[in-house]
Amino acid sequence: MLNVGVIGLGYWGPNLVRNFNSAPSTNLAAVCDRDEKRLAAISRTYPAARTYAQAEQLLADKDVQAVAIVTPVSAHHGLAKAALEAGKHVLLEKPMTHSVETAEELIDLARAKGLVLMVDHVFLYSAAVRKMKEIHDSGVLGKLYFIDSVRINLGLFQHDINVVWDLAPHDLSIVDNLVQRLPRSVSAFGSCHAGGQIEDVAYLNLDFGDGLIANFHVNWLSPVKLRYTMVAGAQKSVVYNDLDASEPIKVYDRGIEFDGDRETKEKLMINYRTGDVWSPHVKASEALRTMVEHFAQCIERGEKPLSAGEEGLRVVKILDAAQRSIKAQGGRITL
Repeated sequence: MLNVGVIGLGYWGPNLVRNFNSAPSTNLAAVCDRDEKRLAAISRTYPAARTYAQAEQLLADKDVQAVAIVTPVSAHHGLAKAALEAGKHVLLEKPMTHSVETAEELIDLARAKGLVLMVDHVFLYSAAVRKMKEIHDSGVLGKLYFIDSVRINLGLFQHDINVVWDLAPHDLSIVDNLVQRLPRSVSAFGSCHAGGQIEDVAYLNLDFGDGLIANFHVNWLSPVKLRYTMVAGAQKSVVYNDLDASEPIKVYDRGIEFDGDRETKEKLMINYRTGDVWSPHVKASEALRTMVEHFAQCIERGEKPLSAGEEGLRVVKILDAAQRSIKAQGGRITL
């Protein structure tokens, strides 16, 4: 059984604490937070877990084999580096780090130490996203034309990162898991409405250089909550709706077909195909539990995680390019 310590007990940390405590392959050995009230609350619920007010104390605990770092992104690099240097496997909350250089440093350090470095891109472990990946990999969609993704809601506002760094990692990781390559270029626009210099509305465009484009809308100001990703191919399209618990995945046999010479466009006719729509069965499960068990399994077997540091780095590279593009008023950034 893997002894795990959790650093950071704010919004997301308690969810990891709950799963590390209940998963059969892990043991919640220790927790850490500078807030005494948070520590006390967790201690009442999980009295067997040791409590620390300082991360250095937890990292010095020799019984702790792995740590989950669930702090503001500005602290990710320093804590993860210290944990790896202490010989502990690391699970990092998204986004992996605040810069490309720091993410690369952690990957190199983990490799040199022979330790698992994994990023908490939790949606990759949801049954619906795994089903979408299965459909994509089967080839039934055909050549991909475009991807549209929307993740908008009212809040939660962050004080250290903008809406791109907060919400986009979810959808960027989903798309990266499908195409498994960086785009050729990134363009982004963002605006600040709630005061300060932190964008709360943003649009990202990724050009993959082969006809595939992907668009992302992230927003903290929307009066309605929407979470969906559409992946459109030449043969079929799949739509993932995270808010539809009964039918989160739908496959559409709708599109266009060509008659004539597509190269010369001579006598080119476009026919519209309207076929079936179906929703494959998706077995209900908690994505976070699946991710926690995957983390423990990768450590036990010496396997590379689905959301390893390299995958986290690709997301950070896109986030970094998007931030630079926003500052350049939508200028296209080549990767």
